[in-house]
Amino acid sequence: MTTEIENYKNDGFAGFIPVAELRGNTKVIPESGGVYIVVRESDTTPEFLSEGTGGFFKGKNPNVSIKELEDAYVADSKVMYIGKATSLKKRIGQLLRFGAGSAIGHWGGRYLWQLADADSLLVAWKPTPAIEPRDEEKQMLNEFESLHGKLPFANLSK
Repeated sequence: MTTEIENYKNDGFAGFIPVAELRGNTKVIPESGGVYIVVRESDTTPEFLSEGTGGFFKGKNPNVSIKELEDAYVADSKVMYIGKATSLKKRIGQLLRFGAGSAIGHWGGRYLWQLADADSLLVAWKPTPAIEPRDEEKQMLNEFESLHGKLPFANLSK
């Protein structure tokens, strides 16, 4: 049986590098536009933190209640977030800096940083030269929602 992560690899996603490792080396991420995913390998329910490491962009607190995190969690998927980028390197870099506490505009995905094991989350990307990244992201979100009944854990909207 093919795992969810193997399916993404077969679909052209590359990387699958832990957040902690990627923070120090975003050179491996392509400059091109595309889509990216953040996955959690563990099969156990995550530990949710009341105070995460996300940055306070424009003074807004990125943290939500543990109840909101529990409600958003999708137990039958390892995908925690799906995003799009006109420059994968720039956008994923923003995500990582936001998660390290910088006041950066990456509000989508902020739930990730309230996971106790956020540094071990894996980031993967797929350049989409023939498709608008937003169109690919929307299709991925629609497929995810039809399969799981809701959006990935840290996706707040489509």
